[in-house]
Amino acid sequence: MNKTININLGGLFFHIDESAYQKLNKYLNSIRKSLSDDPQGRDEIIKDIEARISELLSEKVVDERQVVCDSDIDAIVKIMGQPEDYNVDDEIYNESTYTHKRKTSKKLFRDGDDKFLGGVASGTAHYIGIEPIWSRIIWLILAFATGFGFIAYPLLWILLPEAKSTSDKLEMEGESVNIDNIEKKIREEFQAASSKIKEGASEISDTLKKKSKKAKSGLQDFLDTIGTIILSILKIFAKFVGAVIIFFSSLAIIALVITLFSWGSLEALGISGGLFDFSPHFINTSLPHWLIAIFGFIVITIPFVVLFMLGLKIISNNTNSFGKVTKLTLLAIWILAILGSIFSGIDIGSRYSQRGTYKITEDIALSINDTLSVSLSENAKYPTLNHYGYSSKLSVVEDKNTKKLFSTDVDLLLRKSETNDAYLEINKEAQGRNYSDSNLNAEKIEYKFNLNNTELDLSGYFLTDLSTGIFEKEIDLIIHLPEGYIIYLDNSTRRLLYRSREYKTKHYYIMGEDKLECLDCPIK
Repeated sequence: MNKTININLGGLFFHIDESAYQKLNKYLNSIRKSLSDDPQGRDEIIKDIEARISELLSEKVVDERQVVCDSDIDAIVKIMGQPEDYNVDDEIYNESTYTHKRKTSKKLFRDGDDKFLGGVASGTAHYIGIEPIWSRIIWLILAFATGFGFIAYPLLWILLPEAKSTSDKLEMEGESVNIDNIEKKIREEFQAASSKIKEGASEISDTLKKKSKKAKSGLQDFLDTIGTIILSILKIFAKFVGAVIIFFSSLAIIALVITLFSWGSLEALGISGGLFDFSPHFINTSLPHWLIAIFGFIVITIPFVVLFMLGLKIISNNTNSFGKVTKLTLLAIWILAILGSIFSGIDIGSRYSQRGTYKITEDIALSINDTLSVSLSENAKYPTLNHYGYSSKLSVVEDKNTKKLFSTDVDLLLRKSETNDAYLEINKEAQGRNYSDSNLNAEKIEYKFNLNNTELDLSGYFLTDLSTGIFEKEIDLIIHLPEGYIIYLDNSTRRLLYRSREYKTKHYYIMGEDKLECLDCPIK
């Protein structure tokens, strides 16, 4: 039969065996003695240690009538550690003990020391193991891009407890809740609080010194009041500017993320499709398109991330900035992305640096008594895969199970023949890395027309291989007529006469000494 004692430990009531009480009391006294050389925050440390021991005992006591025995105290001492285990030199502690410090599983709390809106973002950052700024960006994306954040964030704000005690903060960071870590955490908080108090005291002292040096007149008091009001207005305006910066930078980041995953960048993961399915040869370059998209995304996004962080700092001084390692890493990634974008731009530009042509002529068997009738046939019906440019001027179509570029950049010009014969000149123009490539690209352009005696049926489009790129390809159709020859322009040719707008359709024209003259146009 053993004698039991009732104790209040950390605000909780326990029945404890007398021998176990003696062992626990001896353990706490040894901790006090180990802290006696440095009384800074000693009472707070002992209080947190007692609270932690109380938590551990409450886990073991499943019935309020159960008595705490020696084995329970031994188990707790094993978890918390002996005071002499941590009574080591600071240099040894930093180089040896700290590097071998045992980690425990993390618990999810709200971080009240680094909170912007409830501390959920910073708490989840500790749990995941990232900096709070990235957690806040992720929450914003979840909120504005998916709407999930607007539901999950308030729920976690309500359900998650705030890490108030030292034990909670250690568990939130994944540290072991033992004597060493409790003491270290409390001393850090005590030093931080002391620094703030000293800074505040210094400001008050400086203010009192200034006031004592010179007695203020009524006018000075009035001016000081006006200055205080103006300063308050400026602070409110600064908070507003910070909120605007956060809003627009977060919207820009979300839009860039959506754009990145829309422009076919998922091809790097073997996933095709997106809001904009650009063809592989839309940008003719040696680098993969997903890498170019990532370069552009990084170059534009990182400045917006910095602006987002600046807005947080303007609104709340408690917001932690980037760490030194993170800053240097972001800077290095940004510089590499800029260099990659510059290289891509130079590579793309060099592939279209020269302009080449390919000319075809077709004789027209026409006499002076004949009339050349010119019309435009309807465009062929191809399965359209995608559109580029304005008014569907460029598109990718499927021709005989092959993807080709479909373009309507065709112009019709009318000129006097240098010979006594009528003929059709087809000028194909394209660009390439050099003259040889550009001339070859121009030659690859496919154009069809039909000439039947005095009837010329033109096409309003041409096809070309996607491998030649889509930039700067066009066809000029030039009809050369000798003097005295007559031509009729059908109404369908209106679309081809963009550069010859002085000629009207549905009229007859005769070639004069230097240009066409209308035979049936109304006299002005």
